[in-house]
Amino acid sequence: MSEAMARTGLGDITAAVSAQQVSAEEVVRACLHRVDDCNDQVNAFTAVYAERALAKSQLVDEQLRQGVALPLAGVPFAVKNLFDVAAQTTVAGSKILDSNAAAAADALLVQRLEAQGAVLVGSLNMGEFAYDFTGENQHYGACRNPRNLAHMTGGSSSGSGAALAAGMVPLTLGSDTNGSIRVPSALCGVYGLKPTYGRLPRSGTYPFCDSLDHVGPMARSLADLALAYNALQGFDASDHACAQRPLEPVDVAQRSRQPLRVGVLQGYFDPPEFSDATQVVDTCAKALAAAGARVDYCQLELAEAGRSAAFLITNMEGASLHYEKVIAQAEAFDADTRDRFIAGSLLPGAWYLRAQRLRREYAQQAAQLFGHYDVLLAPATPIRAPLLGQKTMRMGDGELNVRANLGYFTQPISCIGLPVICAPLLQADANGPAPALGVQIIAAPWREDLCFMAAAQLAETSTTRSEVVAIAKT
Repeated sequence: MSEAMARTGLGDITAAVSAQQVSAEEVVRACLHRVDDCNDQVNAFTAVYAERALAKSQLVDEQLRQGVALPLAGVPFAVKNLFDVAAQTTVAGSKILDSNAAAAADALLVQRLEAQGAVLVGSLNMGEFAYDFTGENQHYGACRNPRNLAHMTGGSSSGSGAALAAGMVPLTLGSDTNGSIRVPSALCGVYGLKPTYGRLPRSGTYPFCDSLDHVGPMARSLADLALAYNALQGFDASDHACAQRPLEPVDVAQRSRQPLRVGVLQGYFDPPEFSDATQVVDTCAKALAAAGARVDYCQLELAEAGRSAAFLITNMEGASLHYEKVIAQAEAFDADTRDRFIAGSLLPGAWYLRAQRLRREYAQQAAQLFGHYDVLLAPATPIRAPLLGQKTMRMGDGELNVRANLGYFTQPISCIGLPVICAPLLQADANGPAPALGVQIIAAPWREDLCFMAAAQLAETSTTRSEVVAIAKT
């Protein structure tokens, strides 16, 4: 039972462990066994904390015997390796930080999950310093997509998506600056939440771009995503961007009293060159309309300019953060990451100011659009998961760089900090699981509840579903 329980949903795990039908220790041991079996193929984990995890699981079992209520009792989880883990060095996908002191405490979101009975089992692969959309890390090796090991996971939260899709853990934490939760969620066929900028504290995480950095949960089902999100909420003064807002838990069973008003983004988000991605959105729009939603078509006129602004802000803030390290240890960086940081350090400061002004104008335009719509739909990625090592992808008569452009649709949304759920559309063919695609469900700031409502309606149509993917042999 513990083997099956380690690969099921958060609610089932917690119910069984709380009822003492299976112990937290048994669930965690089964999880560790699954990681041991799968990780050589997938390369999702960069560190496994078996001793710590078993000790914590035993504590959970003891607390339950004493009558302590633990909403996430026995749930194994893992975190992108930019989250601090006490007594471990936070590496953020790089070898440059190996000599840093070990973290004195867990990141705040790790603490919040463990306070509710969840058990941290390890840290996960990622793009170096989160500046990557592919999941190919020069230092720790490429993370491979469990749906087909010949393909990329997407990044930079690559291990967070792959560990879920491979059934190694039921819950992971990632970060998203320009799409780093949503891209791997889409390509690995799992759910991911990029909350409103400032909703969840980044305390105890390694930064990349302060203006755009978000942290959030990823899971195999929408219900699991909601449970995790509810557990993670709360203000923390140590993150200056974190907003002082009341807890606003979501319930995937909640239904809108009025039909949802759904806007399907066109223009920038509907290029004919990426017909697979736009067809996914059309499928979802039709499913929501059949469920009673009022569906219309709209545009964010400044989306392309917003993406350009995000490129500049990311490049310049990231370059500033890493300037001294590039000067001192240029050869220790992934060459692509290093060259981006060098370029960012040479850009005029006036461009940064213009980009920030554009963000404000773009946010105002989006706010006007949300006066007419509850949620907006857009593709999550322009193509299905590329092959490992693939450098370019087709767009019309030209070629686009894969690493820079897997975030083609996600980056304009990050730019203005909107909450987004990436919902997967999973397919299979005669040869087994096919590469996945996803849809972005976007709402106004602080309206994560509307993202969950729309995602729940979509899930009920069976156009989206979550599953544990058997690792495809290559």
